[in-house]
Amino acid sequence: MRQFISRIIKPWLALAATAALVGITQQGCTKDADAAKAPAVPEKRENGVRVVELSVTEKGYEPSPVSLKKGEPVKLVVTRKTDHTCATEVVMDGYDINTPLPLDQPVEIAFTPKESGKLVYGCAMNKMISGVFMVD
Repeated sequence: MRQFISRIIKPWLALAATAALVGITQQGCTKDADAAKAPAVPEKRENGVRVVELSVTEKGYEPSPVSLKKGEPVKLVVTRKTDHTCATEVVMDGYDINTPLPLDQPVEIAFTPKESGKLVYGCAMNKMISGVFMVD
């Protein structure tokens, strides 16, 4: 039995682990490359506050990246549209945001970006599923 495990099972486990790491690395590289070119998201405003609508799909938080301005108040309206992801909340470090996202219910989250640069938000599993705000 030990020989079977050593010869057959261990190589398959190593192959699966390598494939998983390559997938995670490629996903991270794609998101970082995309973060440099934030697409224009239609601007909506309510009482001078920018409103950004985000969806959680099987692809993650969409749209991403989104351009924001430092010091400009923002209201996120986040709707989780799938149950096939671990992104059942939004966590944003440095802003004390850890908000549950019930399925198919829009959730409003207000904050004001404090610093310029890349602001990553995501799920509670160390932002395995994440989105990016590019703050100017």
